[in-house]
Amino acid sequence: VETRGHLDAAWTAASEISSDVLVERFIPGHDFRALVVGGQLVAAARRDPAHVIGDGVHTVRELVEEVNLDPRRGEGHATPLTRIRLDEVAVTQLAKHGYTAESIPPRGARVLLRHNANLSTGGTATDVTDDVHPELAARAVEAAQTVGLDIAGVDIVCENIGRPLEEQGGGIVEVNAAPGLRMHLAPSYGKGRAVGQAIISTMFADGDDGRIPVVAVTGTNGKTTTVRLIAHLLAGSGARVGMTNTDGVYVNGQCIDTGDCSGPRSARNVLMHPHVDAAVFETARGGMLREGLGFDRCKVAVVTNIGVGDHLGLNFITTVEDLAVLKRVVVQNVSPDGTAVLNAADPIVATMAASCPGSVTFFAADAQLPLMVTHRAQGHRVVYVDRDAIVVAHGDSEHRIALNDIAITHGGTIGFQIENAMAAVGAAWALGLDWHAVRAGMRSFVSDTRTAPGRFNVFDHRGATVIADYGHNPDAIAALTRAIEAMPARRRFVVISGAGDRRDEDIRRQTEILGDAFDEIVLYEDQCQRGRGDGEVLALLRQGLAGARRARTVDEIRGEFLAIDNALDRLAPGDLCLILIDQIDEALAHIASRVALARAAATPVAA
Repeated sequence: VETRGHLDAAWTAASEISSDVLVERFIPGHDFRALVVGGQLVAAARRDPAHVIGDGVHTVRELVEEVNLDPRRGEGHATPLTRIRLDEVAVTQLAKHGYTAESIPPRGARVLLRHNANLSTGGTATDVTDDVHPELAARAVEAAQTVGLDIAGVDIVCENIGRPLEEQGGGIVEVNAAPGLRMHLAPSYGKGRAVGQAIISTMFADGDDGRIPVVAVTGTNGKTTTVRLIAHLLAGSGARVGMTNTDGVYVNGQCIDTGDCSGPRSARNVLMHPHVDAAVFETARGGMLREGLGFDRCKVAVVTNIGVGDHLGLNFITTVEDLAVLKRVVVQNVSPDGTAVLNAADPIVATMAASCPGSVTFFAADAQLPLMVTHRAQGHRVVYVDRDAIVVAHGDSEHRIALNDIAITHGGTIGFQIENAMAAVGAAWALGLDWHAVRAGMRSFVSDTRTAPGRFNVFDHRGATVIADYGHNPDAIAALTRAIEAMPARRRFVVISGAGDRRDEDIRRQTEILGDAFDEIVLYEDQCQRGRGDGEVLALLRQGLAGARRARTVDEIRGEFLAIDNALDRLAPGDLCLILIDQIDEALAHIASRVALARAAATPVAA
């Protein structure tokens, strides 16, 4: 701005944009942009305003059209350069030098169409990174640090980028928080700079690939408890853990979503959470069939068991072998430096070792299984039970964790919880967790309604023991029965229904097992029949009891809560009742309410 007329025109143009107008001192020189990333100047470019060069033949308009034919020019920021616009600003700039859009500039004349050199208005860029004076670079870095930016585009006006600013009266005129990168990646003239790599390098430490440890747990039974236990061990080691399972999504111990969240969508949500630095995912059959996995590879894969399977007959999975092929996907996606933790006592799980790109840790209660003996002899890791402790062994090195220090095993009396604990210990070992932290975590993890709802939750009801569990397939029922048979009881009750989408033989098999282990059986029909007709599931459960060797009475109740009440009302001190729940949260709340009412009724009222 050199005259009053210039000032009036500039003021009018600026006032149309904002009522606040900033007037700055004019600094002569060229327009430079310095890119500062992480306290370093990584690129610099000289920016020239949009212009055309006269040829003595064509008008300014025609010259602009010719320049815009350059394939590097496009609309907006999608191409290395932006097309020049003959708008009001360009017309005003032309008028300052005595031109119009229809003027024919003489050959060699440089005709400016903008006073600013932004690429977004048609300007060009020349790389000058190697020419920047160290003192000038230091001033650019200081400017970025002064305003608190890790990444900044510092606009500098001076005559020569190769001299300090103070020597030439140059200055810094602007610091941009979201600088464009086109001028550095693909300058009009000169060498392109890998500024994207420089930016990414500030986000991760040397050797850091931006990944967090991911543990994926699959199998037929024990998945949810194992997931919760591994997450508990990680949290005890200081990690901010994201966890998904059939109960919900949890971040740092807080539930952020409810329902069955064992699929890939929930896993992706956890991986996108900015505060999560370790993730543990329950990886269920249904989600893998629908969408595959929510991650590309995992640090640890755990397969708890396959057994006789579950959900057979659904989604074209008709055999245990079909189910194993599906579950094996998790093992196949272990990273090369990762580990698969596999149940050596389950033959079909053990075969998955051949599909693991990383190493394999086998676990089994019996250390003398041939597979366990061979695996250890070959220098690999194994986890097993030795009398009163879980042992992790690698060659001659061993660590022991007493079963009495693993709360969920109830002193080593609950076999399926010992298996879950071994799987979790194997995963913790693969993650490199400190053994003191692992032992502390094993002691503090209890299977109550808050920590592991629906997983062997124990209540005291008027002197009777009540156990609530979500077991819903023959293998789970058999494991629960073995655990309960080790617990003293005067009479044993069980409350059970069946999932209507299971095969007839699987529903019958559940009551075949229970009929030989319980005295009083209460059958109920699920709230959702899952495609079955009214009374069909109850009939199948009845058929399974036809040859029962222990059951003395069988009652049929319509409604889960009514069935629970029926059993609780009949309990006497010393009895034991296993309730196989359907609606986990609602059923547990109902049981807790009944237990609290009974406790209140038994408490003497102060006079």
